[in-house]
Amino acid sequence: MIKLSKMHKRLLALSAVLPIGSAMAQTDAAATQPQLETVTVTAQRRAENIKDVPVSVTLLKDEKLDVLLSGGQDIRFLAGKVPSLNVESSNGRTFPRFYIRGYGNTDFSTFASQPVSLIYDDVVQENGILKGFPVFDVAGVEVLRGPQGTLFGRNTPAGVVKFDSAKPNLDKVEGYYSASLATHKTSSVEAAANIPLSSEWAMRVSTLRQHRDDFVDNTYTKQNDSLEGYNEHAERVQFLYKPSTTFNALFNVHSRTTDGSARLFRANIIKKGTNDLVDDYDFTKINTNGLNMQNLRTNGANVRLTWDLGAVKLFSITGYEGVDNYYSRGDIDGGTPTGPGFIPFQVQTGGGLSGLKQYTQEFRVESKNAGPLNWQTGVYYFKESGDGFSDNFDSTTQLQTSHLASHQNNEAYAAFGSVSYDVSSDFTVRGGVRYTHDQKDFRTVSAVNVVQVGATSVDESKNKANWDLSGTYKLNQDVSAYARVATGFRAPSIAAASSSVPITVADAETITSYEAGIKADLFNRRARASLSVFDFEVKNQQLTVVGGNSNVTKLINAAKSKGRGLEGEIEGFITPDFKASLSGSYNFTKIEDPNLYVAKCAQCTITDPIGANGLVSINGNPLPQAAKWIFNATARYNWPLANGNLFVLTDWSYRSKVNFFLYEAKEFTGKALTEGGLRAGYNWDGGKYEVAGFVRNITDKQQVIGAIDFNNLTGFVNEPRQFGVQFRGGF
Repeated sequence: MIKLSKMHKRLLALSAVLPIGSAMAQTDAAATQPQLETVTVTAQRRAENIKDVPVSVTLLKDEKLDVLLSGGQDIRFLAGKVPSLNVESSNGRTFPRFYIRGYGNTDFSTFASQPVSLIYDDVVQENGILKGFPVFDVAGVEVLRGPQGTLFGRNTPAGVVKFDSAKPNLDKVEGYYSASLATHKTSSVEAAANIPLSSEWAMRVSTLRQHRDDFVDNTYTKQNDSLEGYNEHAERVQFLYKPSTTFNALFNVHSRTTDGSARLFRANIIKKGTNDLVDDYDFTKINTNGLNMQNLRTNGANVRLTWDLGAVKLFSITGYEGVDNYYSRGDIDGGTPTGPGFIPFQVQTGGGLSGLKQYTQEFRVESKNAGPLNWQTGVYYFKESGDGFSDNFDSTTQLQTSHLASHQNNEAYAAFGSVSYDVSSDFTVRGGVRYTHDQKDFRTVSAVNVVQVGATSVDESKNKANWDLSGTYKLNQDVSAYARVATGFRAPSIAAASSSVPITVADAETITSYEAGIKADLFNRRARASLSVFDFEVKNQQLTVVGGNSNVTKLINAAKSKGRGLEGEIEGFITPDFKASLSGSYNFTKIEDPNLYVAKCAQCTITDPIGANGLVSINGNPLPQAAKWIFNATARYNWPLANGNLFVLTDWSYRSKVNFFLYEAKEFTGKALTEGGLRAGYNWDGGKYEVAGFVRNITDKQQVIGAIDFNNLTGFVNEPRQFGVQFRGGF
């Protein structure tokens, strides 16, 4: 018989009262449960835990990005994939337009500006053509909602979409390669290699090749499989120089070449009095007598220098972006003299950039204090010079009927600063300010068969100071709450003249935004969630009037517009092998200007009040392309096997109806859009290799997502269903 010591007897007695064995088992089980990795973002220009950042922000990376891009999608893949974000384009794979919280700009003119700023590797991509650079070999995509006007350069009153490419390192040779083949012989090949060159130098080379065959038949010319194809090439080469722990230099050179079909406009594709597709709609057929083509070549380089001086860090970011050539031509009446349907006149347009150069320079200093006070400050310079043009053609003869060329110089500089102070271990206050001077010089260079109305040149400049103030409070180690008030600014915009409209100028717009939210890690970091609410008012908002009864574009200002809503996200492990996420947003927007009227569409059913002058009141309307609801859901299940893992992943997105234009019409209200994807595959060798099959737009949802209003019920549609396979490997 075993004799127990007094201590052992006490432990046994205690275990009879307290379930020590059960508690130890639960602790062991918790230790084996998978946890979500810590999400680090640079929304405040420093690397921080997303939970500590007083901004509504979403980060996309790794598998989520790979799934969404698997079928060769361009940057529009982001549309509706995160709360409060929409992306659309009437130019196809080029010239995307971004909207955050319903706040954006539908302007498609050569020098259009947007309130959403796109930043790639810390360099702003200002012109709309630059914003379409392909997404490949990136460390992550951050979507920052609300004004970001104190820390980021240029026009950011709606928010920022921020791309960070994967960077070279000195550690080892590594990289990946990926190849997919899908419907319509769509292929996408992507690869990257990190190569240490010495103890101080490393290189990273990345490349992307995408192709899709033409597969839409032109029933007018009897040319089979003549439209909707593309070829996309993009490259990036980076060099890291790190001679010491106190200095490093990163050099980045990149380029893009794309050619193929421009957006296909389809005449009378919408049923009169509805927003339904006509009964005989067929994506693979079009009846058009206009030429269709698109080509683009861009290049850029940047240098990022970092000095660690002990108490502070000094950064220098020098950037250059250029458009060597851009041309897009399409049949905007969408048909032929014989139809489909009634087409009042035959017209096609071509336009683009014969050249654009953008230079940026930023110097920034940030503190490294161990104490409660930290700060950053800097100066920023931006210069852009571009030549754009627009042409009209007679579709029946293909003869050019007019030509208008313009030149714009845009120069801006800013000084900014931000400070944070830890009032206590749980409460941090942040504030920032930025002063900006922005100047544009615009002139008509040449006009053929265009009798320009009004002045042939315009100079505009504006100075503005923006600020923000926020507070973050840690309710406990897993939950934090924040509140933020911020202002933003977009400089005046200028649109080229036409035969009936002079050069138009939209004055500067400003925004004041209020936001509050809560962010939490849940269930021992097996899940995380966030919720934010916001309210904003834009004064003197720049709006774009397009079409009506003629093919014109002009800029106007609304007295004000308002928005409010909420955003929520949650993701986590339901079981160790089952991971799911759910996100959504509600955005209510409203134009408030009882004196604002615009021209109406030629053949649609207007639902807004029409004045005695035949113009339409847009007072009370939502902003164009502003989806009231956006929802996303993903689920991934994993089956561990002896040598690898089987998995299945599905993702679904929903956005509610949108207005295509400033006015409301039955035909030009885009239906709610639901799209889903499915991916199933097998990975092995610790995830080093993967083979998968996928389908995008799994329900083959087909509907109008944009329109041209001046001629007939012309529209363009979303991408059809796509099946494909992909192989991915690492080394």
